[in-house]
Amino acid sequence: MKKKKKTWTTKWSHVVFEHPATFDSLGLETKKKEEIKKDLIKFSKGKHYYAKFGKAWKRGYLLYGPPGTGKSTMIAAMANFLDYDVYDIELTTVKDNSDLRKLLIETTGKSIIVIEDIDCSLDLTGQRKKREKDENGEETDEEKDPISKKKKEAKGEGKRASKVTLSVSGLLNFIDGIWSACGGERIIVFTTNYVDRLDPALIRRGRMDKHIEMSYCCFEAFKVLAKNYLELESHELFGKIEELMGQTEISPADVAKNLMPKSDEEDVETCLKCLIEALEASMEEARKKSEEEAMLKAENAGKQNGEASSSSELVAVVKEKGVGLSEKVKENGVIAQGLGWRDSVIAITRHLIMQELLNTVAM
Repeated sequence: MKKKKKTWTTKWSHVVFEHPATFDSLGLETKKKEEIKKDLIKFSKGKHYYAKFGKAWKRGYLLYGPPGTGKSTMIAAMANFLDYDVYDIELTTVKDNSDLRKLLIETTGKSIIVIEDIDCSLDLTGQRKKREKDENGEETDEEKDPISKKKKEAKGEGKRASKVTLSVSGLLNFIDGIWSACGGERIIVFTTNYVDRLDPALIRRGRMDKHIEMSYCCFEAFKVLAKNYLELESHELFGKIEELMGQTEISPADVAKNLMPKSDEEDVETCLKCLIEALEASMEEARKKSEEEAMLKAENAGKQNGEASSSSELVAVVKEKGVGLSEKVKENGVIAQGLGWRDSVIAITRHLIMQELLNTVAM
């Protein structure tokens, strides 16, 4: 039987759900996948268990993590595993609490109700403020706010007939209010890239019963993806990839992009080398970012202590010290870390800069 994915505009519409994702193909640690599968099985068989304790037969899942970590794919895998329908709700098209309640009533059992990127769908923090453009013409908070952007886009496309009055309390009632008990065997899934932006009342246990962190790709998850995309279970380059993954962060989506052959001429080794290059680039980017942050902290600390007016002054002083030390190293015939002379100077100077910055921040 074909599952259906249902979307809401002015009514539920039916679309055949053909997403191929399964738990076997998910780029996720085996232990975590098994834990989720067991939880889903227990829920699907829990009709009498929930009735015994007087609880509505429903369960909330919160999937959170950086972009590209497989949150949407996880939902598809859950639906395929349980053979459930999927109801996809875009909150910015729901006018008010009454409409949201009607949506819930119209859903059927054996279904997953999905609200993706919930932090961008409704103001759930109470911390966002609006202000006019400043003198420099920079974006206002309202323009930067993804919620406001979505509302403006929807209005421009004629999707919004009237002002949205959907509230946080309306969403809370949708999750576990009286009407949420109508029907049964429903799973409610929220996804977000920024879990810290959400109102704690929305994601507390009892509403979102299971919190699942979708994190960056680990080596175990990489091996699953390598098998999916390259039909590969081992390779001499796996050791290098494991080493790099232990030193930097990369999303499963980025791993998959590099593992997927771009043409018939690209072989397994080419794809693995592409991934290695991406990992090394990620490490370099993280290093530069870390140095910039350290220099900014040093500059701020220097200004507060009246010791330095800018990070450029500090860098100039440290570089001078670094060159002097480098000359001493050269005179003694020592090459730092097995590098050539030029690279040794760079390495020593960089080390001194970072050491001086950290000392300044500590003061």
